[in-house]
Amino acid sequence: MAKNYNTLTQIQHDLQSGAITVKELVTQYLHNIKQYAHLKAFNEVFEQEAIQKAEELDERIVTGTTGRLAGMVIAIKDNICYKGHQVTASSKILENFTSIFSSTVVERLLAEDAIIIGRCNCDEFAMGGANENSYFGPVKNMADESRVPGGSSGGSAVAVQAGMCHAAIGTDTGGSIRQPASFCGVVGLKPTYGRVSRHGIIAYASSFDQPGPITQSVEDAALLLEIMAGADDYDSTASREPVAAYSNLQPSSGKKKIAYLQEVLDSEGLDAEVKATLLKTIEDLKADGHTVEPVSFEYLDYVVPTYYILTMAEASSNLARYDGVHYGYRSPNAVDLVTTYKRSRSEGFGTEVKRRIMLGTFVLSAGYYDAYYAKAQKVRRLIKERTDEILKEFDFILTPTAPEPAFKIGRQDIDPIVTYLEDIFTVQASLAGIPAISLPMENNSAGLPLGLQLTTKAFNEAELLNFATYFVGLRKS
Repeated sequence: MAKNYNTLTQIQHDLQSGAITVKELVTQYLHNIKQYAHLKAFNEVFEQEAIQKAEELDERIVTGTTGRLAGMVIAIKDNICYKGHQVTASSKILENFTSIFSSTVVERLLAEDAIIIGRCNCDEFAMGGANENSYFGPVKNMADESRVPGGSSGGSAVAVQAGMCHAAIGTDTGGSIRQPASFCGVVGLKPTYGRVSRHGIIAYASSFDQPGPITQSVEDAALLLEIMAGADDYDSTASREPVAAYSNLQPSSGKKKIAYLQEVLDSEGLDAEVKATLLKTIEDLKADGHTVEPVSFEYLDYVVPTYYILTMAEASSNLARYDGVHYGYRSPNAVDLVTTYKRSRSEGFGTEVKRRIMLGTFVLSAGYYDAYYAKAQKVRRLIKERTDEILKEFDFILTPTAPEPAFKIGRQDIDPIVTYLEDIFTVQASLAGIPAISLPMENNSAGLPLGLQLTTKAFNEAELLNFATYFVGLRKS
């Protein structure tokens, strides 16, 4: 593959002209996967299967009978079920577990002739902001291999960053697509909750989880969302809201009203270069005729504790199914039913997952339910109402995706709370159930990627993607 492709449009142009074949594309990606194997982006590569599918597509391209994603080589996060393939959520407790059905997301991608090249490493059960909690080991950031790629979809982001695939599908619970996208210099989109079916996605926190694309371009993110989105009889939380033609991008020429949160700029934890990037972008938007104004979001200090109380509670419930009895890992040291439960879960789950299960069980317990879980639900409502209020007056909210660039591997082991606070700018959209996109900006002085986040009202992905296209162009101009 003589050149790096930024969009599927470029790939399909060369496929049609005969400048390249799908098999050559797949072969190049497989070469890159082997070259960058030390980054640990993949838990498993579907090499022979991908080559076989590529050969079939090359034959069908000649007859013009291919789907909309022909030529797109995709990786999926290792918590997305794909029939006949292993899926482990990067956990020992699901070691060697083979899925008996495919997620709705996978089925829709395959129906349009995407090639799935492998499953990507992630934080165990998607719990983490650094991709250090995986049973398969930590993923490394290609920009600086001593640093994390972000989490929990770190493997997916690195796979795109390092050219191991054209695009990847991750899941976002509190920033797990957007933060890795920011740390790795790619595009990461979290759709509105319910926009994309969760059927076949291994659950972490069911009222937050949402699959979405990680890509090199807004154009491809829009196309993937259009194909994956829509109602699903297998998921009662999937919305029946009509799916817009997201891929029909119209770079927004109209002037917009954009809010930025004053508390974000005033935050002591905001990296100086991240702050400078945000301020420069605000000035660029104003210079181009947009209205950009500060607003107060008085709940900023509450978003992280609210998010973690609720997600840990949901995790405690969702992960009860991994008991050593039905499927997955069963301890060889168990001697009866009770020790089967205790030993299988103690040996099968990693430290961070056990921490979250125990905290979640605690906040749901009889003596603390009202003090923690019920109160967090009330605060979530306040956060949603205030966010919706801002978005009635403004078209978008602009923030950094993360308070700093990618940090060193190993920091989480010293103090996990510091890593939890990395979510401070991403969890607002998760708590409110609204769409958000992380867009790559220039690198900082150390060569590390930085990202900014745009958020908008529920099911307004079409406008978000249109403005994101303009926004990326503004950065380059």
